[in-house]
This record gives sequence, C-alpha cells and structure tokens, in this order.
Amino acid sequence: MLRISLDKIDELFEAVNSQQALYIPTDRKDGAAEYKKYESGMKMSDKLNTVRSAKDFFFPQTENLVEFKMEGKKIEVKDIREESEDFVIFGVRACDARSFTILDKVYLVEPVDSFYKNRRDHGTVVTMACTRPSETCFCQTFGIDPTAPEGDAACWSDGSFLYFKANTDKGQKFIDSISSLLEDGDTAELDKAIEKTKTIMSKLPLANLSTENFGGDKLNEYFNSDKWGELSESCLGCGTCTFVCPTCQCYDIKDFNTGDGIKRFRCWDSCMYSDFTKMAHGNPRLTQLERFRQRFMHKLVYFPKNNEGEFGCVGCGRCLSKCPISMNIVKVMKALEVK
Repeated sequence: MLRISLDKIDELFEAVNSQQALYIPTDRKDGAAEYKKYESGMKMSDKLNTVRSAKDFFFPQTENLVEFKMEGKKIEVKDIREESEDFVIFGVRACDARSFTILDKVYLVEPVDSFYKNRRDHGTVVTMACTRPSETCFCQTFGIDPTAPEGDAACWSDGSFLYFKANTDKGQKFIDSISSLLEDGDTAELDKAIEKTKTIMSKLPLANLSTENFGGDKLNEYFNSDKWGELSESCLGCGTCTFVCPTCQCYDIKDFNTGDGIKRFRCWDSCMYSDFTKMAHGNPRLTQLERFRQRFMHKLVYFPKNNEGEFGCVGCGRCLSKCPISMNIVKVMKALEVK
C-alpha cells in the first residue's frame, strides 16, 4: 500500500494545496476542531470529529440562489451561480463520508439540485480511518466501518505513516497527484492498529445498538406510540441537534430587499422550530411533541421507507454530545423499540 511518513505531512498538504484548494480539520482557540482552508504551516487536528460536519462543503448553511434587479416595472433576473473551484476535503471521518451518500439521495435525484451537484462534482473527499472512537460513537449501528471509510480516497495512520487507497476514479486522480511523495510500504503495523481500533469499537457503550426493530414497516406502531409525550417533554426546540447533524437537509428560502432589487437565498432550517414550513394557515405541526416526533420518525422510519432501508442517521454522536438537555436519537431508539 502507498504511504508517506507522518513527518512529511506538511509536504503532502503543500503539494495538494499547490494544485487545488485544500481544507483540513484544525483546532480552534477553544480546543474544538473545524474545517478551514489550508494555509502554510497549518496543523491538522487529532480530534475525533469536527464540531460541524463536512456537509457544509456541499450544502452550506447559507447560499445565494438568484438576484432580481428592478427598474420601475422592469425586472431583470440574474443567475448568480458560478462554477465551483476544484477542492479537496482531507480527514473526513467514515460517519461524515456516509452522510454524503444520504444527501445524494435527496439532492441528486430529479429534480437535481444544481448548486449541490456543482460542489459534489468539484469536491474530492479524502477520508481518515478512526483510531480512537468515542463513547458517543455508534456508526456501526448503521453498517459503517470506521476502520474502512468510504470517500473518493481513504487513508489510515499507524502512528508513523499515513497509508492511502483510492475508492473512486476521483480518488485515484488525487493519489496520482501526490505520487511523487508516496512509497510502497509494509502494512504490518497498520494491521495491528486496525485490530486495536476494532477491539475498542466492540467495547463501546453503544456497540450493540441495533436498527433491527426500526424501518418503514413500523410507521403506525411508532407514530401512535404513547411515549412521544414523555420523550419530548423536556425538548427546548433549540434545533442544535439539526444544525450539528451531518444528514439533516431541511432549508428555508428567503428574500432580502437590497434597495434596488431582491436577493433570494436559502438557509438551513429545523423541523424542531415552531415556524418550520409555515404556510398561509400556519405550521401543520402545532406542538413540540409533533415536531419532535417528526425529526426522529424521519431518521428511523420515513427515510428508510423511501430509500431501500437506508436510515437517515450515521451515528456520529454529535447530537449526544451537544444537546443541552441530553435528549438524542439513541434514547429515542431505546424507548420506542417495538419487540
């Protein structure tokens, strides 16, 4: 397998950045990790995951869609789309990489979202296998192996070297672009590191969490469950879970008056908000219970029902660590299981 010494990772980043834009996870001043555009000397974070997922690169939090210029009764519609630059996202974890597959099922089906597609076409995802899974991780529940991540290209670390493998043509092109820095190497130490990670995974608190009792055929049982009241009682409706989630895909479209025209943009929205999908007659989900139920029914029942059994969660654990009242999809699954 091709590899590079971790001592030369700065050379690797410089080589990639000289050919196209590079984004890596790096530590913020508060110690958390976030993706930033690479600059010379920037160090990659060793945190398990970033605060916000890599979803932002393909489905940004805010995005301009179109502009309208007005002169009297004359209206000019301006297409403001620009071709995206080629870019590489380096160090994406397996859970986030799977989230792109889920988002693709939403935005790349007819009618195709051209904004999303443009970014997907130009972005190369280079994943990083996990070595130290957290107690909040449960990606295995959804068939994700953090030691064998998806993405265009994948890499693994044994503590001394970084190993690369291409999963797609785009990934092979990436590896070819840095081939002068890579060498063939033995994977004995890497194999040991992977086995160590798998041992850790088997001992995680949520290692045995299962989706066996969930799916599209359980709609009535779960929708009419008398447990939603108790589960949703303490929910603040803050939307934190939806904003850190790598698979949430809801958005609102708004118009902004610039004085001489209108800018139309879209921004993330949350099914947990009282004004979500508000129509002329009001929100169809009037209570927090209904909005709470919608979020988890979509992840565990509606999405798999419409997507050949694939669930709308990747087990990244962000909602477990960020919810201010410690309510999350794991607690919902354990409370609602239909035996």
